[in-house]
Amino acid sequence: MSVLDKFRLDGRVVIVTGASSGLGVAFAKAVAEAGADVVLAARRVDKLADTAELVKSVGGRVLSVGTDVVDPDQCTALVEAAIAEFGKVDVLVNNAGVGTAVPSTRETPEEFRSVIDINLNGSYWAAQACGRVMAPGSSIVNISSILGLTTAGLPQAAYSASKAAIVGLTRDLAQQWGTRKGIRVNAIAPGFFASEMTAAYAPGYLDALAPRMILGRKGDPEELAATLVWLASDAGGYVTGQTIAVDGGVTIT
Repeated sequence: MSVLDKFRLDGRVVIVTGASSGLGVAFAKAVAEAGADVVLAARRVDKLADTAELVKSVGGRVLSVGTDVVDPDQCTALVEAAIAEFGKVDVLVNNAGVGTAVPSTRETPEEFRSVIDINLNGSYWAAQACGRVMAPGSSIVNISSILGLTTAGLPQAAYSASKAAIVGLTRDLAQQWGTRKGIRVNAIAPGFFASEMTAAYAPGYLDALAPRMILGRKGDPEELAATLVWLASDAGGYVTGQTIAVDGGVTIT
């Protein structure tokens, strides 16, 4: 086997949550291109159809499952559907999440709880459901954010707290499941990539952050997806418990 062969996902079954738009679409396409069968999960079932067609266009088999990760029972049902269709689950891409920018003196309990419930609790329920059935050699990749590692000038207490918590969750699950179950658990902390979240930023916001982007530009979603494939595949077989910042250098400025 060559080094490049280690990046292949042939014969693997990959669940991608939050697969209806943005980075979730890029992740689904990338794992399909690497040879995986893909299970798409999101609340917006109608939008999953477009992602499913994209996966098919690069030769992947695909299953779409309407899922709200806030509900542990729906996460369990997602995993059961994946097993019924493909026989197993090898990789979870824990991507479902929302972002808000609300000043902390005005943020309501409902707003704060909603972000934590989706970004943190939902990631845990999805990981728990997959961890119960995954075989040794499986991989979970949680999607954190550079805002879990640094700040970026917006009032994002709930979002930043949830993404920082993902870093801790990743370490703990890696510790719990590495020796006992042979499951690797890592996280990616994306910088600024084209997504629904960045599209909602005020005009000029990203330009103001340009001095912190050492590489001088926003990221290409395919660059982030390549990191995902590395962590999901045998190429990342000796990496666990880590949070990899893919941010053009923002977190070191």
